Amino acid sequence: MLSVAVCRWARFGGMVFLACAAGCGGLGRNDNAEGVRLYQQGNYLGAVTHFQQALHRQPGSPDCFYNLGATYHQQAKVFGRPEDVRTAEQYYNLCLSRAPDHPACNRGLAVLLVETGRSDRAVGLLDGWARRRPTDPDPQIELARLCQEHGDLREAETHLVDALAISPGNPRALVALGQLREATGDTTLALANYSRALAADGGQPVVAARVAALSPAPPVTRVAALPPAGGFPPPQPSPLPQAWGPGGPLPFTGTPPAR
Repeated sequence: MLSVAVCRWARFGGMVFLACAAGCGGLGRNDNAEGVRLYQQGNYLGAVTHFQQALHRQPGSPDCFYNLGATYHQQAKVFGRPEDVRTAEQYYNLCLSRAPDHPACNRGLAVLLVETGRSDRAVGLLDGWARRRPTDPDPQIELARLCQEHGDLREAETHLVDALAISPGNPRALVALGQLREATGDTTLALANYSRALAADGGQPVVAARVAALSPAPPVTRVAALPPAGGFPPPQPSPLPQAWGPGGPLPFTGTPPAR
């Protein structure tokens, strides 16, 4: 998940966020954009170089610190280098020291803490975020995900319900609640959650597929019984329906046109 000072976008299942930031120069935006492009290609060394250049032009930028943290975090997953974990955590903390409620950074650092066996610290981080932002559904969604990963499905559901109390049409919360309910076998409620999420944001093909899969099958059209052996009975003329007056449709009597 990376952040750039030009736009924001998300991909279902492996989201990448590009968050807007005010007061960024054109060169900084170009470096961030190029860094994101290289990151997506798996060129993490090149991405780090561009993000560091962006940070040089925008000293103290939380987004630049986050981008660097996310890149080192990904390197740690790919290459298994402990030094990358430490560097990622340092950059995440630098970001949060300047922007304590940075959504992607709170999310990224919480994941890193869980991955390194510090789940209690991850919960504390997200709890603090939720207390500071009582009208923001994102902390509740992330707490729900953390609870779900630890097998506490009841608590996960509680956090998602809390998120929807704050933002009733939040697509992320609705999808997460749908996934949780589908996993526990409550397909009726899961379908309702997925359908609401799709109504709020129609550009979710994976969610649309789940709605189609869980929707009741349409009624089966009964096929007329086959005629008895010996062939079809001769066609009978079709009288003009009484409801059709002058100028209404005429019964078909000729040969259909060739296609």
